[in-house]
Amino acid sequence: MDEQEVKRLEDSMQLHTYHKLPIVLERGEGVYLFDKSGKRYMDFMSAYGVAILGHSNVAVIEAVQNQMQKLISCHGSVYNEARAKLLSKLKLISPPDLQHFYLCNSGAEAIEAAMKFARKVRRKKGFIAFSGGYHGKTFGALSVTWGEKYREPFAPLLDGVVFGRYGDVEQLEKLPFEEAAAVIVEPVQGESGIKMANQEFFNTIQSRCKETGCLMIVDEIQTGLGRTGKMWGHEHYGLRPDIITVAKGIGGGIPLGVTMVSNKVAEAIELGDHTTTFGGNPVAAAAGCAVIDFILSNRLIEHSRSLGKVFRERLAEMSNQKLYKESRNMGLMAALELRIKFMNVLDEALKHGLITLYSGLNIIRMLPPLIISKEQLDEGLDILLQALKKTGENL
Repeated sequence: MDEQEVKRLEDSMQLHTYHKLPIVLERGEGVYLFDKSGKRYMDFMSAYGVAILGHSNVAVIEAVQNQMQKLISCHGSVYNEARAKLLSKLKLISPPDLQHFYLCNSGAEAIEAAMKFARKVRRKKGFIAFSGGYHGKTFGALSVTWGEKYREPFAPLLDGVVFGRYGDVEQLEKLPFEEAAAVIVEPVQGESGIKMANQEFFNTIQSRCKETGCLMIVDEIQTGLGRTGKMWGHEHYGLRPDIITVAKGIGGGIPLGVTMVSNKVAEAIELGDHTTTFGGNPVAAAAGCAVIDFILSNRLIEHSRSLGKVFRERLAEMSNQKLYKESRNMGLMAALELRIKFMNVLDEALKHGLITLYSGLNIIRMLPPLIISKEQLDEGLDILLQALKKTGENL
């Protein structure tokens, strides 16, 4: 099938819910993607953070292939060794207070489970979320997601959701923690363009939860597994959440989500409260085991932290130019906020072999695979710098 036929079929039959780049990808290898013509692209998108170990990771492929030859599906009502192994590995990397796990298929599902569990524990309906927050597009997850463009067409959503201003410490004292089942927060807001709050903000959330009994849900779907230079993004702030949601990279490309909960939460959940047909299936479990093993054995958390410093230095150099407003990063998640709209920059970068993300109208967002080398990071940033210069010349 040629490129035009692929595009025709997708455009004519797939619902138009995605803005598509004008390329047809054929395969991936490490930090690179290749289109049908064989052109190579540096991948700073990582399928929105999913390809945390890059593409065609041998350890993940072998684990999946071996498991598929034995057993592909196994409902949660039956025991399975692959699932048991994943639970054991999750216990190794999870915070000591969160040693119970609900296995599902995606980030939105992990959020839905977290919200239901919080209501069951607290016997309260409300939630506190924050401006700029993004947690998914199912009804529950969408209810705590900030963007009006996502929310308005599907209203009414869940009642009792109150949004505070992300990073506003003073306002936290006025938010209804006493009446909320949980507060849900991201250590770094990815979809909003790598936005971060200060230590006092997170300290205040933690103290307010302790004072009122409100549960704390930390969304680590994009920030987890070493992306920020620590295993979990909330570790940078010393938080002790009651629930953590994990997805994207945990399956290495295979759909997998996890909701990690405390003893208090686990004790409240009863048979039949929340189940899923595919959650914790043997293939996804095998992939998850391979991802965790690879991250730990290859010291990718330390690698992410080290390259995060390089990222920061290179972005700071770019930010001195007249096109840029500021740069932000934590580990290997980064953003350049421009004074112009990003589309011409992204198009120029794509022509020269760089695929990257964006936020809003003027933010270039980057989530390269954690396996990226310094040389490859420099290669990608060099392409971006040239794209910015070329765009500036044409203004």
